[in-house]
Amino acid sequence: VQLQASGGGLVQPGGSLRLSCAASGFTLDRYDIGWFRQAPGKQREAVSCVSSRDGSTVYIESVKARFTISRDNAKNTVYLQMNSLKPEDTAVYYCARRPSASGSKCWYGMDYWGKGTQVTVSS
Repeated sequence: VQLQASGGGLVQPGGSLRLSCAASGFTLDRYDIGWFRQAPGKQREAVSCVSSRDGSTVYIESVKARFTISRDNAKNTVYLQMNSLKPEDTAVYYCARRPSASGSKCWYGMDYWGKGTQVTVSS
């Protein structure tokens, strides 16, 4: 089982990045997938997640209207399109999975985490 996050980098404020979370060793369409981030000196926080049951999505308030999560089950990959990036978006971004579930936001109860990818927003 592997979750590989990629696509991070250095970008200027206002720029865009698309992160990818490639899954291997399991079938993505049976899992909810979440993106999380951890900035230096801060706790890890959930950013967004997408349900496997109905494709519904959840975002934290600070990224709404700027970030878009999507999944391509055929490619076993989940994406996080990040637009209008701000310096406060700087963090290591991780993706994680949980078996398909209902009754709680899809970023709770993750059972497997991938390694992160660094996103730095700076001029």
